Amino acid sequence: MDTITHSRIKKMSPQFLVADITSSIEFYTTKLGFAVDFRYEDFYAGIARDGFSIHLKTGQPSIAERQNKRNNEDLDIVFSVNGIEDLYKEFSNKFVEFLKPLQDMPYGKEFYFADPDGYIIAFLEEA
Repeated sequence: MDTITHSRIKKMSPQFLVADITSSIEFYTTKLGFAVDFRYEDFYAGIARDGFSIHLKTGQPSIAERQNKRNNEDLDIVFSVNGIEDLYKEFSNKFVEFLKPLQDMPYGKEFYFADPDGYIIAFLEEA
């Protein structure tokens, strides 16, 4: 008898190229409440909050790509959340500079901002 096995994705971690990994870690931990999950030497790290993670790798983010994304409001990552008003207040109190303040949309409430390297991060509470 054949045994059927099913693979399962356990985690997904987008990777951002960052100019200064120490500054990026500081931004994500002090302003956004992430914790350092791991750090590999001085060029790679994983940060996590509520079981979700982003990997940071020292490199040179494309300035043209970052500017194009900002001009077009193209998001790099979207976190779906509960309690978006409280999260918005938390980030506001830590002086996060929003590209789009908290607003109602037909599909829910959202806000977003750019990190120090220009990655656009959105938070959404679906309707």
